[in-house]
Amino acid sequence: MAEPGPGLERVLEALELLLRPPGGSAERGGGAVPGPEGAPRLETLRSNASALEERLRREPRWEALRGLRRAVLARAPALAAGAADEADPCWAAACALLALLLCLKERLAALAAAPSARGAGAGPGGAPPPSADTLSVAQGRAVGRALRAAVGLGLVPYLPPGVGQLPGPPAPPPVPRATGGARLHAATAALTELAQHPALGAPLLARHLGLLLASLCLLGHGPPAYSEGVSEAERARCRETLQHILDRIYQPLAVRELLILQGRPKQSPPSPGEETKPALVRAPAWLRRLCGQLLSERLMRPSGVQAVVRGIMEGTDAGGAGAEAAAVDWRKCNAVAKILASCPQQCRSLQEYYRLVCPQVLGLLHIQDKLTARQFQRVATTTLLTMVKEHPQLAEKYLLQPLLAPLLRCSETAELVMEDLSAGAVLVTEAELGSCVEDVLKVYVVGNDSSSLLLGSLQSVLGVVFSLYSFAKQNVSYLRSPCQEILLWFLEKSEREVSLAVLEGFAGLNSIVPTLHPRCRFCAGSEGGATIAVEETISDEDDALYQKISLEQCHIESLVELLSHCQKSGLAGDFFIRCLQALTHVAVEDEVASNLAAAPGGSLLELEQYHAGQRRKLLVLQLVATLCESISDTVFTDVAQVQEFVAATLQRACASPARGPGAAVEAQTLSMAMGLVAAMLGGAVQLQSSDFTVLKRLVPLLEELSRTYPEPVTQELASDLRIAICTHGAFSPGTLGAAADGVLGKKPGTGVQRPTGIPSGASSLGGGRAPSWHSHSNSSAPMERSEEQTLSHEPGTTGPALAPCTDSPAGLQELLVSAYDPQPPSRAAALRCLTSLITQRDPEALRLQEKLLQVFLENVQHEDAFVYLSAIQGIALLSSEYPEWILPILLAEYRCPARGTEDAAATITRMKLGEVLMRVTQALGDMVFKHREPLVQAFLQGARDPDSALRASSLSNLGELCQHLGFQLGSIVQEVTSCVTAIAKTDPEAEVRRAAVHVVVVLLRGLSEKATEVLRDVLRDLYRLLKYVVVAEPDGATKLHAQLALEELDAVMRRVLFPPQTLEKKIVVLP
Repeated sequence: MAEPGPGLERVLEALELLLRPPGGSAERGGGAVPGPEGAPRLETLRSNASALEERLRREPRWEALRGLRRAVLARAPALAAGAADEADPCWAAACALLALLLCLKERLAALAAAPSARGAGAGPGGAPPPSADTLSVAQGRAVGRALRAAVGLGLVPYLPPGVGQLPGPPAPPPVPRATGGARLHAATAALTELAQHPALGAPLLARHLGLLLASLCLLGHGPPAYSEGVSEAERARCRETLQHILDRIYQPLAVRELLILQGRPKQSPPSPGEETKPALVRAPAWLRRLCGQLLSERLMRPSGVQAVVRGIMEGTDAGGAGAEAAAVDWRKCNAVAKILASCPQQCRSLQEYYRLVCPQVLGLLHIQDKLTARQFQRVATTTLLTMVKEHPQLAEKYLLQPLLAPLLRCSETAELVMEDLSAGAVLVTEAELGSCVEDVLKVYVVGNDSSSLLLGSLQSVLGVVFSLYSFAKQNVSYLRSPCQEILLWFLEKSEREVSLAVLEGFAGLNSIVPTLHPRCRFCAGSEGGATIAVEETISDEDDALYQKISLEQCHIESLVELLSHCQKSGLAGDFFIRCLQALTHVAVEDEVASNLAAAPGGSLLELEQYHAGQRRKLLVLQLVATLCESISDTVFTDVAQVQEFVAATLQRACASPARGPGAAVEAQTLSMAMGLVAAMLGGAVQLQSSDFTVLKRLVPLLEELSRTYPEPVTQELASDLRIAICTHGAFSPGTLGAAADGVLGKKPGTGVQRPTGIPSGASSLGGGRAPSWHSHSNSSAPMERSEEQTLSHEPGTTGPALAPCTDSPAGLQELLVSAYDPQPPSRAAALRCLTSLITQRDPEALRLQEKLLQVFLENVQHEDAFVYLSAIQGIALLSSEYPEWILPILLAEYRCPARGTEDAAATITRMKLGEVLMRVTQALGDMVFKHREPLVQAFLQGARDPDSALRASSLSNLGELCQHLGFQLGSIVQEVTSCVTAIAKTDPEAEVRRAAVHVVVVLLRGLSEKATEVLRDVLRDLYRLLKYVVVAEPDGATKLHAQLALEELDAVMRRVLFPPQTLEKKIVVLP
């Protein structure tokens, strides 16, 4: 039996008839909204309404719709009166549209409730049929046009300026308030009823939510003047409907619409790109207050913080199309952070607001969506830092302590009831610990705010972080890198004294840093992280002692590894000097401690203090030994640190003169320290007047040493050093030269003579690795160049005659002079002879290895090909002999060219150094694996250089290096693949893209059948990259490279999948 009432087609036909444009040929819906044309559109509305009424009255097919329309209008008297009002055709058309839409809603509800609609099922193997109230695509477009017209005719004319108005064509003249309030209420009530049905509410709320909210705000909360003719009960229902819609819809959408209704602040400048847009009328004060209150309610709800952030940030280009988009993104993040950090007025207390919001702010750090995670983390970090600045106590309680809770839980200051915890019980899970470390990295390191509260809160868990870093260093864990960054950030941002005290705490010399609880231990996690569990009690004292000593040794090694990253800032040198000063106290206290240990009848407290002091002395000795072994050759960065080092050594010598079994070692240490000062005064370092001011701090110690030290030679040297420092080097006795030669490793007397014409520094650096290499290498080059220019400008001078490649020191000095000859042939021949001496492993040439390297590096910058190729060959041979020393220097020069050179010259020099590095790589063979990471990092850095030629050269070198590494590529293949993929797809220069694809070709050719094993993790990405280049690359050569690589890959895969069959004859002897 058919369902009584009109069909959907009939209702939609009536809507189309009412919205029909004049003549039926214009754009659909074009005559629905009145505009500048005015009269013709009004005539269209009148004629369409008359035609609809005529059909409803006369045609029998429309009788069911006429009855349904009559029933709908009976429930809405305001719409019935408006539809019959011929004086205002716009309002009449709006009422007619709303009435038909309500009829459509009734029919959709009836069809959905019909038993026939619920009984239909899907056929076997077919898709389920749509429900009976589902609209087709054409019907949905018709409903959308009707809703747009109903909103434009029923709401927009009755909203005052600034309330829901959008930029566009001029709005119609405002309707008098006497009738505007009642009409707005009637249209709003009809639209809110339509919004309750899913098929009609979805397009209505998706496109017209802002205007609907604006009308509900005006009717429920606006001034009474705009609500004339609306009763108080109706206004209360409007307020309830507003809350119902806001609670029902997607919360970020509600936040966005409320922000649009609230409007821009009065003094806010327009955003970039919005200067040409039509200016919006500012929202009235009552609407701004209301929107602020409603936004605060959204914020205080569960997951309200995320809704506010999504409402503001969704639609922002996270990647950023240029600096302008990035600036907009930053401004939005800062604006959201300020909103979240400000307590709304309707909140009962600031503490209650922080209690509700702070856990949600921390939750933003754990967003997993890759597209929005970076923005959410930026908002969370900025919000947290803002809260810390504005309300530090509440921020510490509700933000920092929960953030650091997993680390605080296992600190030695935590009150753990270990009796209630069995051995092996997990205190902090792997996921919790990993998330905590990552959050600390995001907030502290990425946020990079060094306020005292943040540094103090981080210091409370720094001992646990260091223990975790030490554990990760001994195991395979991804937590090592974030822990290291956290520790280095704290050491960099804190005051120097605090950093030194924290380092001493790491070494166990003080208790300023709370460490891991003695009953807790780290365990390796299943996902590459770590867990914290309760440690089992060790009953055997020897095992417990061994474990304790091993842990201390591990911590000291980790501390030294950490200090190796702090050498440029001078922190490593200051800490080394602090340890030497502690060693001086150890020497002073030795006799007192021995007397105390020998005295009988000491109390238990004194005995315990004695053992604690002995433990501290052992730690100091172990720490100094490890520092001297690992980083002592590069630990000092300036003269002041050298002075403090020497002062610590002199103080130890004055306090405890060398006696007993260790007298020889103490005397040698003192001789080295005094010889270091003598070398500085003798010209190994160019001293300024300020440096002599620093060195004068040694004068009292030298004077005391000259009077009290038992050895006469040391007394004389101390006296001569004191005189030389006081006279700023004007008086330099022979004892100073001998002491300096002993430190620099030269034969006595060689440091005083200097052959004529040799550049300054050629003989002063003639020994082994002088301690002043880092400070002297840069300063000697200008002197050499100036003397070279002097030689070249002398009249009649064509350069000194080239000495034969002989082993004599005089011939070697002549070669060094000729290496700076202004004539390229003489200079190249000298370089070739020096290279030959290195090949023959001449002892005199190898003793001058530092000077030879300096000569070769300066000649690499020469424009003549014969000269710089000879220099490249010399550096390559020298590097193959001393790779541990020279490779870091070459890599540093490759990354950062010498200052004062032009960009073009620096680029050419770096490409030449790349050739040197490639030759060294070939010479090292399988030993290149030891230097894999710095080489790859240098070439990856070069691949990001602004100069296209250097980028192409770096990629070519990277390909050759990967080919040499072969099976030893390891994890760097991921970095290489990412770099090559990004450059091949985005680099604007064709030669660079060609080089990136060539890297893949070289990899595949070099690895051959090994490619499937070495590149198994990235083979699919490389294949996709090559296919992309073949399809989308405009450069023909690059495309050819990609095709060759695909052919190589195809051949490799065929050999792996279909190995060649070998025919073998097997003879089996049966028993």
